[in-house]
Amino acid sequence: MPYTLQSFIAGHWVGQGPKQALRSAINGKVVAHTHEEALNFEEMVAYARSTGLRTLLNTHFQDRARTLKALAEYLMERKEELYAISAHTGATRSDSWIDVEGGIGTLFAFASIGGKDLPSSNVLHEGPPMRLGAENHFIGSHVLVPRRGIALHINAFNFPIWGMLEKFAPSYLAGMPCLVKPASATSYLAEKAVRVMMDSGLLPPGCLQLIVGGTGDLFERLEEPDVVTFTGSADTALTLRAHPNLLRRSIPFNAEADSLNCALLAPDVTPDDPEFELFVKEVAREMSAKAGQKCTAIRRAIVPRHLMDAVGDALSARLKKIVVGDPAIEGVRMGALASHAQQADVMDKLALLAEGNEILLSGRDGFTPKGEGTENGAFFAPTLLRCDRPLQQTQVHNVEAFGPVSTLMAYDDFDEALHLATLGRGSLVGTLVTKTPTLAAQAVPTFAAWHGRLLVLDREAALESTGHGSPLPKLKHGGPGRAGGGEELGGLRAVKHYLQRCAVQGSPTMLSAVTGEYQRGGAVVESEIHPFRRYFEDVVVGHSLLTHRRTVGEADIVAFGGLSGDYFYMHFDDVAAKQSQFGQRIAHGYFVLSAAAGLFVSPAPGPVLANYGLETLRFVTPVAIGDTIQARLTAKRKIDRPLREGQANAGVVAWDVAVTNQRGELCASYEILTLVAKREAAA
Repeated sequence: MPYTLQSFIAGHWVGQGPKQALRSAINGKVVAHTHEEALNFEEMVAYARSTGLRTLLNTHFQDRARTLKALAEYLMERKEELYAISAHTGATRSDSWIDVEGGIGTLFAFASIGGKDLPSSNVLHEGPPMRLGAENHFIGSHVLVPRRGIALHINAFNFPIWGMLEKFAPSYLAGMPCLVKPASATSYLAEKAVRVMMDSGLLPPGCLQLIVGGTGDLFERLEEPDVVTFTGSADTALTLRAHPNLLRRSIPFNAEADSLNCALLAPDVTPDDPEFELFVKEVAREMSAKAGQKCTAIRRAIVPRHLMDAVGDALSARLKKIVVGDPAIEGVRMGALASHAQQADVMDKLALLAEGNEILLSGRDGFTPKGEGTENGAFFAPTLLRCDRPLQQTQVHNVEAFGPVSTLMAYDDFDEALHLATLGRGSLVGTLVTKTPTLAAQAVPTFAAWHGRLLVLDREAALESTGHGSPLPKLKHGGPGRAGGGEELGGLRAVKHYLQRCAVQGSPTMLSAVTGEYQRGGAVVESEIHPFRRYFEDVVVGHSLLTHRRTVGEADIVAFGGLSGDYFYMHFDDVAAKQSQFGQRIAHGYFVLSAAAGLFVSPAPGPVLANYGLETLRFVTPVAIGDTIQARLTAKRKIDRPLREGQANAGVVAWDVAVTNQRGELCASYEILTLVAKREAAA
């Protein structure tokens, strides 16, 4: 039975009376209605700025990362509820998997990023620090902090869950309350996802609110610390970006717009190569997955002119095998467009694309979707066009039919092919299919200037490739020009988008306090016990140990060379060493590291469980025979790592190590990372 959707405002659900009917893309029956009640955006914004910000800033990065993980697990347990509703959008199970589990997977990904890369505070140090004075009394660095504003997320109709969660995850991790505005056509699925999220009880009050319907005067209520993100058409992005209040207050606006993405078949590929089949398969998949309603879908397939017939025949044959209809029917591999309005729009855009071009495959070729009532659905046949003069037929580079429609374009030489790839005026993603590395190296500089992401596909990459149209949480999603000029995802980059960067200048001691990380030259706390004898909870940033000294002799160099097999001339050839810039034999750099470890390591069993890496290693001043070295070990930063099943209950401590000689000169500088047991684990 149809039901009325509700908005989630200021901690309560709003909406009783039905307004706009939202129809099933499969059979045209009404699934739900938007609500007729006007929303109080003043209340919504005030609640986000007060309750939302307060509850979020009472937590820190690590807290919020743990919440994201718990929320992802909660959603995963209830994913079938989301799949059931997703079917009304016309999506097959595999289409819905991208939306439902792809969105949940994004939560998991950002939970992991936060757990590994962010501190147990709301200040993220973006180093390294820079000396601003000759004696290191005045330094500068950058910090990133929560913006103390709200994030308005305006999402597209095609991925109502993934599109929401891929924006929500980094925003929440950054400490920004979110106002989510889904596209009306599929808002019933977004509303269900938000209901499940709020039912979890995991999210702090005010961190997430839902708008079903229009945004009213919301844009006028935004302020300088706020952020707007948008996914949808380039035309709508232009309208929203130009809102006077956004311009007046310099409010960041991140757009991810639909674009005319391309796939290019390089001239080195023949029909007998595996890469030929990979190209055909990739184009067909991007035309049929989600019925072609992907902002990353391949709209332009650029192929050598002499292969136009072969590619056209192979691609048409593959598309004809795709069974279209009600996804509930076994064997159906492609569903409907998300709405009847979208169906009409694709038909109009196809008419423009067809002018002067040949239609190789379309609905006129016996297209009948399977399933009862599908004649009333929003189905659209896979449609393939052929353009033999793409330099003259400019509409193929300007008009996008947002459905299962793609155009084959002929080129005569590789430079022309690369030029055609740029005519989309900015795309989210492009694919180059080639078997020749030099062609890839030639193409990427041109491709990269006009595309946000590139897939270089050959038989080796195909063994594990996630495909042309799959944005990944750890890589940026966005593109220049027509694609909106914005960036989403990209791992930690996405979180930084919702943080404010500030340059901080001061003494090393002051910057240590500000950043929560020890800065070389700042005040230290001389530890009365060895720092390695302290449990994680007891380690204080700045705890330090100045070791005893060790004089390096020739026997040390000879012994280390014998153990390591490193007989480099600077360590063993006295004549050659005297002729070098150093004028004498010097110790191995890795011997200096080993000797320093011998100076500061506490050998008995204790809270330090493992040393799992070195960072920022630099050998600064060479250590010669007869030099005396000393090390200072200082706790630099702590990360309260969440407990993981099957692993020790421990946190991460990074230690600053400075190795100096008898003249006080810095010989080696680096960080070591250790797992340090928590006291509660030893109880």
